Amino acid sequence: MKTYPVLTNAGDPEEAGFSAERLRKVDSLIECDVQAGFPGAVLLVVKDAKVVKHSAYGYKKKYEGLSKLEHPFTMEKDTMFDLASNTKMYALNFALQHLSSIGKVDLNARVQDFIPEFKDQPSDDIKGKNVIRIVDLLTHCAGFPADPGYYDPKKAGSLYSQDRERTLTMLCQTPLQYKPGSLHLYSDVDYMLLGYIIEKITDKRLDHYVENEIYKPLGLKRTVFNPLQKRFKQNEFAATELLGNTRDGIVHFPNIRTDTLQGEVHDEKAFYSMGGVSGHAGLFSTANDLAVLLQVMLNGGGYGDVKLFDQQTINTFIAPSHDPTFGLGWRRNGDSGMVWMFGSFASPKAIGHTGWTGTLTIIDVEYQLGIVLLTNKKHSPVLEPENNPNLFLGDTFETAKYGKIITAIYEALLRKSYRPGG
Repeated sequence: MKTYPVLTNAGDPEEAGFSAERLRKVDSLIECDVQAGFPGAVLLVVKDAKVVKHSAYGYKKKYEGLSKLEHPFTMEKDTMFDLASNTKMYALNFALQHLSSIGKVDLNARVQDFIPEFKDQPSDDIKGKNVIRIVDLLTHCAGFPADPGYYDPKKAGSLYSQDRERTLTMLCQTPLQYKPGSLHLYSDVDYMLLGYIIEKITDKRLDHYVENEIYKPLGLKRTVFNPLQKRFKQNEFAATELLGNTRDGIVHFPNIRTDTLQGEVHDEKAFYSMGGVSGHAGLFSTANDLAVLLQVMLNGGGYGDVKLFDQQTINTFIAPSHDPTFGLGWRRNGDSGMVWMFGSFASPKAIGHTGWTGTLTIIDVEYQLGIVLLTNKKHSPVLEPENNPNLFLGDTFETAKYGKIITAIYEALLRKSYRPGG
């Protein structure tokens, strides 16, 4: 049986090829943001299966409601974060890569093959659900709107649902916004449906499947859905929005949360409509655990004596799709427009994903490099609730925008500086 590399500590970053002085510049960039009001972050860097850097900055909780805490809670290296859309990669994609690798699912199979009730409705203006395949969902070209807002009757209309079983039915009845295959539109509906398909294939709820079949064999103990229902305590988590999902009191819908969120998934569809378990959001994890998951990808599908999938499957999932910056779900460093995420020196082979709450992972096989940057940038006031309720103070800092931090990490490895236009 093949044994795959496992993570160890590098000790001296210089031995791993990094400039210690340049890594301190990374610290300075993040610490400067924290001093200016950014909430907090955890950064972990892996090179050649060695942890080169693992640092915590700022605070995991500095507000209670709109009031700053007199004694904020310091960020810790093992703080758990709401991964938001990184769930798509480390829950849904990992599960689908595993199932595909062992022959349990054909990516060209139709959604109807698994969910017979997934059909066009007589009132639908655009029809074509009978031709939608798993691969169309993975590439975000299946025809669905970005966000039907199932949790809010004003947005969802007849699709309104705050019950998981009803939501699964509503997913199947969601009208198409465009003809399948004619556009590329990033949609959470795609990954909600993919999660439902995995549940049909495995006869297990998504969280039960990935926690027992993916994370447990890898020895991961802090990567879970609905963590507060699974022995974890609120103070183990980075807090997110200050007043529930209200955007500082502006947004209202039935059963909306109003307390500072900590240990509950922020995403409205995941929390209210899917009971905290969905393919598009809901997973919580730590930098340490994510380092193991990204090392699986760098290793070609395994870790230690555990094999989850093979290199051929990885190649299928990370190859460019209709959009060169997307594989099958994975974001790719496919053109110069991805500098905001991958920085200025990542190789064209680099892949990863971001999450709305402030989470980023980058996997660069060219350098055998992995980067985990977890932030709680949404744990801050909304700047203009009436005009732009999705712009938080934390979003305005360089740490929240990723690119400058990632560039500095590569500069520490490659020992050269980025000069715009040079």
